[in-house]
Amino acid sequence: MPSEYLPILIFLMVATAFGIGALLIGELFRMKRPYSEKLMPYESGNPPVGEPRYRFSVKFYIIAMLFVVFDVEAIFLYPWAIVFDKIGLYAFIEMVIFIIILLVGYIYAWRKEAFVWD
Repeated sequence: MPSEYLPILIFLMVATAFGIGALLIGELFRMKRPYSEKLMPYESGNPPVGEPRYRFSVKFYIIAMLFVVFDVEAIFLYPWAIVFDKIGLYAFIEMVIFIIILLVGYIYAWRKEAFVWD
């Protein structure tokens, strides 16, 4: 093993030992007084209402995934905008193509009624 990686190995061992040690110390010294109200699940401090295994519509997950995809892709615009004056015409054309691909995906999702909330 190369000697350059020895400090990283030591750091990983110390970090792992610290994490496991903190969990063990907490388990040994914390007070344990379980009672029914403490063991009851809660939703934002309120008593739970309804069945906990309620099934969500698939549309909810589709909208959530579309939001994440478009949000992450929009983040790529910020670094490009900062260096816009230095990158030239080639990078500008690439970004226009990128935005067109985003718009095509958005229009496709719109036509498939993925944004309609029932």
